[in-house]
Amino acid sequence: MPQRHRGHREKMRHAYLDFYSSLSSPVHRLDARAKIIAFGAIPVICVSTPPRAYAAFTGYFLLLVAIYLLSRLPIRHVFTRSLVIVPFVLMVAIFIPFLKHDGVSGGYNLGIASLSVSRSGVLILWNVVVKSFIGILSLILLSSTTSFPDLLKGFESFRMPKVFTMLIAFMYRYTYVLVDEMHRVKTASDSRGGGGRWLWQAKGMGHIIASLFLRSYERGERVYGAMLSRGFDGQIHTMNILQLALSDVIFTSVIIMALMTIRLAAI
Repeated sequence: MPQRHRGHREKMRHAYLDFYSSLSSPVHRLDARAKIIAFGAIPVICVSTPPRAYAAFTGYFLLLVAIYLLSRLPIRHVFTRSLVIVPFVLMVAIFIPFLKHDGVSGGYNLGIASLSVSRSGVLILWNVVVKSFIGILSLILLSSTTSFPDLLKGFESFRMPKVFTMLIAFMYRYTYVLVDEMHRVKTASDSRGGGGRWLWQAKGMGHIIASLFLRSYERGERVYGAMLSRGFDGQIHTMNILQLALSDVIFTSVIIMALMTIRLAAI
């Protein structure tokens, strides 16, 4: 079992997104295409569910819990990843109950500066939060049980433009390289008294940004030249060959059938 990274800089490594994709579990061994279809269907069907279908949302959540138990992922990993995104959803949706007007008689009067919360606004807030949370859990399970190269290869097999998959692959790989580069430049600037935390130190921060841009451009040129010298022809080749098995078909079929059963029961 892989050891967890420690420290902020250690977390920004190239395996941050799919750190637990090397575990051995029934979900990990499935074909990437089967998991893309199954985990992609969960948020799609969930979004089409009426906001008042509370039993249906409970069913979606229990289905994700069952998949999580099969995946053998650490609960702390899933919990912390979901907490990274949920606050952004709440920041957008938290004001909906106050902006939605259906009269005080149809809502709840807080008794503070004439503030009132509408029932329809609370329902919209619930709708946004629960559907976002289920979608986030689906994405976390997909990315944590599938290696990033296999995930891109799966999308490419669904006729996703190769230029997109190539750009995503390079962005994912070199984002963390640039983050490390930024830390080194910032440390060198701070050791020389450059700073950049305050308004009057904006000039020093500008120098850091300019230096990082030039280093990134030069690194891109070197990487591209190295790729051409090794026979790069516009295709990204991997050692793994995607091949659907009976277990992949069964997994996808069971998930789709369970989702449709839950959705139809909510009508």
